[in-house]
This record gives sequence, structure tokens and C-alpha cells, in this order.
Amino acid sequence: MTKPTKGTGAPGNGDGISRRELAMVPVALGAVASTTASAQPAFAVEDASLSDLQQALAEGRVTSSALTRAYLARIEAYDRNGPVLNSVRVTNPDALSIAAGLDGVKPSAQRPLAGLPILVKDNIATGDRQPTTAGSLALEGAHARDDAPVVKKLREAGAVILGKANLTEFANILAVGMPSGYSSIAGQVRNPYSPTLMDHHAPVVLPGGSSAGSAVAVAAGLCAAAIGTETSGSLLSPATQNGLVTVKPTVGLISRSGIIPISHSQDTAGPMTRTVRDSAILLNVLAARDPDDPATHLLQRPEDYTAGLEKDGLKSARIGVPSDPDDPLNDPFYGPLSPRAKEVMARAIHVLEELGATIVRAAIPAIGWIGGPGTTMPVLNRNPFSPAKGTAGPASVVFLYELKRDLNLYLRDWATRTQMKTMADVIAFNTENADKALRYGQDLFLAAEQTRGDLSELEYRSARAMDLMAAKERGMDAYMSRHQLDAVVFPGASGSGIAAKPGYPSVQVPAGFISGVGKTDTPDYPLGLTFAGRAWSEATLLRFAYAYEQATLARRPPPDLPAL
Repeated sequence: MTKPTKGTGAPGNGDGISRRELAMVPVALGAVASTTASAQPAFAVEDASLSDLQQALAEGRVTSSALTRAYLARIEAYDRNGPVLNSVRVTNPDALSIAAGLDGVKPSAQRPLAGLPILVKDNIATGDRQPTTAGSLALEGAHARDDAPVVKKLREAGAVILGKANLTEFANILAVGMPSGYSSIAGQVRNPYSPTLMDHHAPVVLPGGSSAGSAVAVAAGLCAAAIGTETSGSLLSPATQNGLVTVKPTVGLISRSGIIPISHSQDTAGPMTRTVRDSAILLNVLAARDPDDPATHLLQRPEDYTAGLEKDGLKSARIGVPSDPDDPLNDPFYGPLSPRAKEVMARAIHVLEELGATIVRAAIPAIGWIGGPGTTMPVLNRNPFSPAKGTAGPASVVFLYELKRDLNLYLRDWATRTQMKTMADVIAFNTENADKALRYGQDLFLAAEQTRGDLSELEYRSARAMDLMAAKERGMDAYMSRHQLDAVVFPGASGSGIAAKPGYPSVQVPAGFISGVGKTDTPDYPLGLTFAGRAWSEATLLRFAYAYEQATLARRPPPDLPAL
């Protein structure tokens, strides 16, 4: 397996900080510029929220430089060494100098993230010394011509871009059956709740994908927060696996420009944090119109996503639970859960009722589960590790047709310092370097390359229309209208597809812990509760998630990653 790639900014690797110096950095926040561990900590950095860190910076109890060094120390101890979580693809060689320039700058309404170290997924363009690779060896050394608007918003708000997070290669659209969190350039991300239990080539408890590195880094306390992306489940899946809060926004709430794409119909960036309030804080920064992204021109948002966060936020809400005891065969969301997961969800729904919500138990009509006729196409599975090798499996028509067109545009308009100018170039590179680049194959890329790349095909237009008819008109819209719902709740990421196809938002919050994968015993690992709704309902979903979070306080950090 490929070892983690260390950038020039990796601790002890060219940024002027030795491993010994990092070992002396306090990771508990105490006195300003404290250089010993003797100061009484106000709280531990590894589990501190953005709100906690904002307050510490505002009160002068810590500096941005101290925070940045503390997180670099934890990356060195737990990501590069120790359990080798492998969540940080590369650290920013300029992080400490940026942080030094922010020492003494207090978070404010204009710069709410001043001094806070944040990771971004390595498919989000940064116009600095960090590469933007999507985890692909074919894009090793590739840079971006500019910061993506998402990154510009973070910098304008005062954030320190700490580095780039590892991910499932090309956001999990390269190969059939690639394990979540694997990339050819940086290897396998490990779940911090079960970092050592392996099943041959992959972790038994997966880190979730494709924003695996972003999620693991936040869960393990390697950054203040992180930014991931989702097309269908790539924020919600790693959030549930790592016990985090995330917002998968309405498509168009956050700019898609400068993000290595899968599908412009469904792609979006989103925050990954330890608390609901933290996600609301980041959404305040990121939700903005972009003249180059037409989806954002319809943006609707409140002035402040934190304003409605109240403990009684679920009072009088009507919440749909798509699991009807009288219709057990029509239950793809709750039906497949393990007994322990069903217990977690039953407790979660009971809490919603105790908090004043009306629970409506009704199945979503099967015709509206995910997609309609003609929305998938068979792709030959050549993955050498897959038990289904040699058979044809279904893949999203919309994803494959939009992938070629959208990736070619990114490579043309954003990528620099690379010979990869088209998807065909990436495929050719991978073929020539198959021993390193194609551990799991590139079946989805091969299928996508057979399309015209201009979205002119009738089958593409039909598939997109059928996706919307099923998941939107006959799915979420019909379900919520019929039962007069304010939100729908799903276990973990199980509802990601039905919400993502129409571009609708979801907010996930930790709900509890489960164990076991198939017949394999495992340590406890998290399970989340997802609130989904219609377009631009993020403020409502955050309000519900906050009320639930405050009533349960279900999140627990990974047990074996203590303060240094």
C-alpha cells in the first residue's frame, strides 16, 4: 500500500520545525503563548469546538500560532505515526507563517474564523504551494490556478488553511468497489474508532467516503474543522462513521467552482465539525453567490444560521420517519439496520418526541426511493478485490455522463503544472502505471470516457429527468407534502441518495454507537441521525439538529487519541 505522501509542510519535513520541538508544543489551551504543559488548561484542543476556540482567541488565552503548532503536533503523533490515521494528505508549508500573521487578530463579525486552522478536502482547489490532486497519482504535483471560492471565503474570514485532507480517489468515481478513504497517492484512511482492525486490504470499520480524511481529521482532533464535498453521501457517510456534524447543503448554497467534480447536478461542498453550532458558523461563511456558478444565483439564506439554534427547536415540528410497521417490505432505510442500530434510532426518535416533535411514521412510496427507469447503466467490474469481479453492476447514468464533461472542464480551466488535460489522459496514465495507480481498477472512468462529453445524449437527459421525477416529485416532495412534514429523519447516510438527487439539504448529528460489521466483532463506532428537507431549509434542519444534540450530547471522541 502506498505510504502517506508528506508535503513540504509536514511536521519535521522542511517547515523549520523539528519533531522534538513539536513534541514540546502544548496541546491544551492555557495561558497565551504558553510553551510548557504546566499551565492549567481551559479545555483540550483535541475536542475543542470552533466556538470554544473563537472565545479563547478573543480572550487572548491562545494564539493562532499555538493552535496551529498543536494541531501539527497531533498530525505528527496520530496521522503520520501512532495509529497512522492517514487523514491529512499534505500540510500547508505556509500554515505557520499565516498563523503568525493572525496572532493578536481576534475573531469578529467580519473575520469570524480569524486564527482557526481548517483542513480542506484534496479535491478543492488552493492557489498556493499545496497541490490539488483528488488523491490521484495522475495528478501528483498538479496545482490550481487560484483558490476555489470556498477557500477564498475561508481565507477572507481569517482561517488558516492547515492542509489538504485525503479522500477516496476522485471522490469515489474511479472504480467499482474501491474502499472508502483509499487513494493511490496517499493510501488508506483509517477510522479513529477502530484504526487497526483490517480485513485483508481495507479497514473492517471504514472511515466513510469520500470525504474520509476530512471527517477523520476532525474526529481525531487534528484541526478545528474541515471542509468536505458530497455528490451522494460523501459528507453524510464519513460523518456517521466518525461521530460528526455535517451539513450537505442545497446545491447552489455554496459555490461549486474550483472543486474537482463528479456531477454538477449534485456536487456541493460542506462543513464537517464536532458541533451543530460549528457547522452553522462555517455555513455563515461559505454560503454565498458566485458569479461563475449559476446554481448560486438562486441562493436563499438567512443572515445568521446560528440565530435559530435553541434547545426547544423541535417543539411543534412534524418529523417524518420513513418506516411504517404496517408496510415492512417497503423500508429500505430502517429495515436493514442491525439490532443495535435499531435501538439507537428508536432512542433518537423517542428523544424527538420528548422534545415536542410530532412523529409521522409512514413509508416513502417505493417509486420514489432513489431513481426511475433508465437512471443506471451496467459497468463491467474489473476490481481484483471485488467478489463480483467479472460481472456488470449498475452505475448512475447522470454521474458518468456529467463526469467526463465536468472533469475535462476542470482540467482545462483550473489545473496547472500537470500533463493531464483530459479524462483520457488520466486513464492513459493510470494504465501505464497500473501497478501503482490501479489497485482497484478504473472501471467507472472507462465507462464515462465512452460518452460524448457534451451531455447531448438523449439517455443522459432522460436519466436526469427520471432521477428528478422519482427522488424529488414522487419522493421527497410528495412525501413531505402528503404528511405536512418539516423534515424527514434517516439513520446515518441511508437517505443520502433520495435527498441528493434533487439537490436537497441534509444535516447530520451524532446519535449513538454501534458495533460489528457483518459477522466481525468491532470496537464501538458512531451512528448519526440525519434530518433532510427541501431546498434552502438548512436553517430549519440546523435548528432541529441542535435541539437533538443538546438533549443527547451523544458524541464521544475516539478513545485512544489522548492529549499529547
